[in-house]
Amino acid sequence: MSTPTPSAQRPSVLVLAASRAGADDPVARLKGTSHKCLAPIDGVVMLVRVVQAILDADVMGKIYISIESEDLLRTVPELAQWLDDDVIRMAPVRGNLADSVLAAAEIMEPAFPMIITTGDNALHGPEILQDFVGQFMAMKGDAAAGFTTAETVIAEFPEVGLAYHRLKDGGYSSCNLYAFRSDKALTAVRIFEGGGQFGKRPLRIIKAFGIMPFILYKLHAATLDELLQRIAKRLGITADIIMLPYAYGPIDVDNISFFEISERALKERRLAKK
Repeated sequence: MSTPTPSAQRPSVLVLAASRAGADDPVARLKGTSHKCLAPIDGVVMLVRVVQAILDADVMGKIYISIESEDLLRTVPELAQWLDDDVIRMAPVRGNLADSVLAAAEIMEPAFPMIITTGDNALHGPEILQDFVGQFMAMKGDAAAGFTTAETVIAEFPEVGLAYHRLKDGGYSSCNLYAFRSDKALTAVRIFEGGGQFGKRPLRIIKAFGIMPFILYKLHAATLDELLQRIAKRLGITADIIMLPYAYGPIDVDNISFFEISERALKERRLAKK
């Protein structure tokens, strides 16, 4: 386990929890909530799990939740108490993911270094956060993104059916963990103006990165690092890949199937602790 990060060096963390689909989100609809991140999974609200993992990791500073209103957070007793105790703070939501991150950066204290995670990373425990933050703080790039190999995921979750990035050096999936070292690094946030999810919607790569990275991606003609460095150069920044050897890393609760897989894994963890 990583050594706790001294408070002066701790990055702030932004948890993206706004609803993209609203009432049409299948997980929210299944559990009767306004947002999927407010849905209980194995008896605990997803967003509560994410915040608790951040607290247990003990490597990050102030926690900001990007969601449409404080009233939404106050529907969950644990979140309401954390608001009252200044454990978590609200961050504004704007028209798209990129603008929401940029708006949050204006009010976060400090804004940088900034770690970004998502409110549906229900399987993420403190160990993956410690690993990600530890590697990022030891690196020099302006930005970083966390990935897990397809082989790692499939070995533990053969049924998950993730949309992997198939590249020259193998298959990868994003862990929904990102880091930014300075205001300059926020140039990279613009790639999310279309909503991200490039593995599921690879045509978004053209809009975000240009035609050449898209061709290299489709032809499996570049390694993950080669592709990332080409993209970073286009954005005028430097970037690092953070490899995370956790099979659950890329499994967010994005649909009913992932919900069921995640709930089953959480139940197994809980029973194993007894």
